[in-house]
Amino acid sequence: MSTLIQQADLSSRAQTAPPPTWLGSQPGRVDPLVDRALALAKVGAWSCNLSDNGLSWTSGVYDIFGLPRETAVDRRQALDMYTDESRDALERLRTDAIARGGIFTLDAQVKRADGAMRWMRIHGEMIHRVGEAPILQGVKQDVTEEKQRSEALRRLAENDALTGLANRAIYESKFLNGRRNGSAVGGVGALVLFDLDDFKTINDGRGHLAGDACLKVFAERLSAVFPEALLTARIGGDEFAVILGNDEPADLIEARISRFLNRLRAPILWQGHMFTISASSGIAFPSDPHSYDAEELFISADAALYATKKRRRRARVSDRS
Repeated sequence: MSTLIQQADLSSRAQTAPPPTWLGSQPGRVDPLVDRALALAKVGAWSCNLSDNGLSWTSGVYDIFGLPRETAVDRRQALDMYTDESRDALERLRTDAIARGGIFTLDAQVKRADGAMRWMRIHGEMIHRVGEAPILQGVKQDVTEEKQRSEALRRLAENDALTGLANRAIYESKFLNGRRNGSAVGGVGALVLFDLDDFKTINDGRGHLAGDACLKVFAERLSAVFPEALLTARIGGDEFAVILGNDEPADLIEARISRFLNRLRAPILWQGHMFTISASSGIAFPSDPHSYDAEELFISADAALYATKKRRRRARVSDRS
């Protein structure tokens, strides 16, 4: 899902205020009314006694982790529920907070006991009062729905609504304009362009819904054959682009494309009608996988695609005559 958000304010500063009464090191000190209110808001308070790593959670934290409330939780057990990336980020920020004092914020993902994945926003603060064991304390808020909404918006912005593939904007940003904006696709072995044959005939003759069905099936079959592609995008009405890595020689890439085009002719069943689709392709190979002119590569692939379609049109005319 979304990239981890990490922030920290680790400037050394004395902590003179006592921790809130509802966030003591003992679960019994939590005010029941506050506990219920926090849990309803999908927020929980936590503290960790650094002398023994003992944890104290309010109900909201138990709910985020999907654990029975008021059960004893070992810190190692809790850490095991974090994804690797989140666990590493938490330990790094926690270590800095302990060493230098201050606060930290982290969006972390955990796998609950029931297998569900949840996102939580962790706010932590180092408390070190004279004569008492130091503690880390803060709040954890369930932000799963926020992350899902953010991911949905990102997909709408980056993916073609019909096929689910990357859209033209992402293709241009990551490939055509990648070097200018610093997000260039690296290790490119080939750029392959596809164009459906006689798509207008299907779209006009059977209707736009039938045309949409063809595009969806094509995208599904394309993704299934090239799952390791660096980028697969719909760049036009019936035009698609696949950027492949440089871990396969050119002759094997060409053979895979040929097999794909042959398998593409498998019948499509749509609303009781059966029909087939076919496509033409154009391939361009960069001389250097890591240093290439994306626009020149596209021009070469587009020219190869045009030549292929021209040969096929001539062949059909020859067959009819």
